[in-house]
Amino acid sequence: MERVSTSSEGTALVIPGWRHIYSGKVRDLYASEDAEDTRILVVASDRVSAFDFVLSPGIPQKGALLTRLSRWWFAQLSDTPNHLAAGEIPDAVADRAMLAQSLEMLPVECVVRGYITGSGWVEYQESGTVCGIPLPAGLENGDRLPEPLFTPAYKAPMGEHDENITFEKTVELVGSARAAELRDVSLALYSRAAAIAEEKGLILADTKFEFGTDADGVLRLADEVLTSDSSRYWDAEAWESGSTPSERMASFDKQIVRDWLAANWDKQGEPPLLPEDVVERTADRYRELIERLGA
Repeated sequence: MERVSTSSEGTALVIPGWRHIYSGKVRDLYASEDAEDTRILVVASDRVSAFDFVLSPGIPQKGALLTRLSRWWFAQLSDTPNHLAAGEIPDAVADRAMLAQSLEMLPVECVVRGYITGSGWVEYQESGTVCGIPLPAGLENGDRLPEPLFTPAYKAPMGEHDENITFEKTVELVGSARAAELRDVSLALYSRAAAIAEEKGLILADTKFEFGTDADGVLRLADEVLTSDSSRYWDAEAWESGSTPSERMASFDKQIVRDWLAANWDKQGEPPLLPEDVVERTADRYRELIERLGA
């Protein structure tokens, strides 16, 4: 199928009946050529990003795998309004696309952390806090938090870094009522998803949700949901029995890519090409998570 350039984000397919309107790091958006059709076609690519760079090569079948996972999670959480719209998805992208309502997206990434790791662990070591929230002393990397934390981030414009923000800043951005709704819905979704994952022998360590509002002002869960790109999943048995952080927190995502880059790139200039074995192992982890969940 013909492709059109999307500059640093790669290429987007030319899809009959649909007009390419935007490309992010890993997804391409299309509007219908029918002016009365306000739905958006969201197509997940095989592109992979880390440290705010789109890397090369992509991960084979990543777009299809993560779309399958998102669809499954939307179904598990179907009592929460979401962005999915009815209709036929073009055959060329049937395995990697979703039809969505056109929403006004909110400029907040709704991050929920149930365990301490990553940037949260780094901050905790320095100040005893995660995103400014004080935590008890004595926590270790990978420990379960006393309760899940809502730690929002500001969705920066393309090319800029997202920024962790306080709840008070969220109120400034979207208003007090909407900020409280974002927090409460995000924490409830995380708790339900974590319980589902636990039944499958998995730990949902953290995740991020994105929301938009429809023409009636209804808050809707949007974008991808609970995928390997937006969430950390760990094997529960390994977390219990592992003796090192790498054993306890081997995640079902692109951590393999991040680790390889951290060891082989100083974050200056363009990142290096990913080795074939890194690409293959990452794809295997995406597939294994779907199989474990039964998605």
